[in-house]
Amino acid sequence: MVSDKVSIHGAWASRWVFILAATGSAVGLGNIWKFPYMTGMYGGGAFVIMYLVCIFLVGLPIMLAETLIGRRGRQSPVHSLGALALESGASPRWSWAALMGMVAALLILSFYSVIAGWSLDYIIAMGDGQFAGISAEGAGAAFGALTADPWRLALWHTLFMLLTGFVIARGVVAGLERSLRIMMPLLFILLLVLLGYSMTTGHFMQGFHFLFDFQPDRLLEGVLAALGHAFFTLSVGVGSIMAYGAYMPRRASIGSTVLAVGILDTLVALTAGLALFPIVFAAGMEPGAGPGLMFVTLPVAFGNIAFGQVMGTLFFVLVLVAAWTSSISMLEPAVAYLVERTQRRRRLVTSALVLLCWLVGMGTVLSFNVGAEAKFFVFAADGFHLFQWGAEGGRNFFDSIDYLTSRILLPLGGLAFVLFAGWVLRREAVREELAIDNPLLFGLVYWLIRVVAPLGIVVVFVAELMK
Repeated sequence: MVSDKVSIHGAWASRWVFILAATGSAVGLGNIWKFPYMTGMYGGGAFVIMYLVCIFLVGLPIMLAETLIGRRGRQSPVHSLGALALESGASPRWSWAALMGMVAALLILSFYSVIAGWSLDYIIAMGDGQFAGISAEGAGAAFGALTADPWRLALWHTLFMLLTGFVIARGVVAGLERSLRIMMPLLFILLLVLLGYSMTTGHFMQGFHFLFDFQPDRLLEGVLAALGHAFFTLSVGVGSIMAYGAYMPRRASIGSTVLAVGILDTLVALTAGLALFPIVFAAGMEPGAGPGLMFVTLPVAFGNIAFGQVMGTLFFVLVLVAAWTSSISMLEPAVAYLVERTQRRRRLVTSALVLLCWLVGMGTVLSFNVGAEAKFFVFAADGFHLFQWGAEGGRNFFDSIDYLTSRILLPLGGLAFVLFAGWVLRREAVREELAIDNPLLFGLVYWLIRVVAPLGIVVVFVAELMK
């Protein structure tokens, strides 16, 4: 029997709003810089093929699992897992997995806000012409000056957290849906404008070949990288998609909707590469700059090409919008849970969580400057130290939180969600939510959820721990 539950938080007006919301959650800073440089690093078209295979075999089944759990439970991820576990005759302790994901999302948001805040600084600097004619050394010094200034970082961190809280506090319809209806089309428009501009640089085909030239001898080289990125890029494992799934209309097809999200997320990543690398080549820069591409290499590129000031400003606006849509999805699961549990007003709960994330995020702010010598999890000659100032080795606060969330909590959360959907929920409940009439197609999808996706996550988990 199909569930007729309704979320107390509201509902999306249509499946397209869910697509915008889930795509906004998935599209973040990683799509703008990480996927393009990984594509170039691991063999262009060969990496793209492996990435698409991993998306369909692992990424989308996890997203399917989260979405169907959310829509069937119609509550926050914690309460949905607990209620559905009881209905299936399983332990309500399954809700602990969602609780872990919720904590992970808040921890990620705490440092994501700091990194995203850099884009606010760069919008002003780029628009003010501070990068005009700048050298690589000058761009590196400018970035170093930003990260070395705790007051400056704290200002942008504060502003970004306020922007995130503003959207969430207004609710699902007035806040999330209305904002996403504006932000996601804006993101697509900005990306297309940058793509159009890159076609005028005279280096578009050079960028195209860098991304897509197929090198069959490198087909297996980037398998682990493709698998890991396929898992992390779709924003699964923390309950964000499950929370969004709770607001999904009953009549919407989960399968086709999730497929659309996966396609859009991949298109955004590929388009970002096509838009950015011709600009990098036009400025005579090295495209394989890795994480430094966004805040060091690209400012130099934009500062040394025609109309670079305008295009560079638009680019960092794009980065801000992508980060903003991701950040609201990280905060929503915790807000929904505490509203249900405490019966407090949404604005009060949002304010409390924004303050909490802001406080934890200040640890990341200080990790780049005055607190850089504070090291955690130090293995020294005299033994293990949880905290030690100025120690050799160990991780600073930011690196510790990043390691805990990306390498441990996210894979464990994703694994718990697919195992719950594949092995705890009744088979008929999964069939009802997916609404797949073809027995062969349903059998394939169910096998991906039960077997292939869990194995893929285990591989990602072990690979991340070994880095």
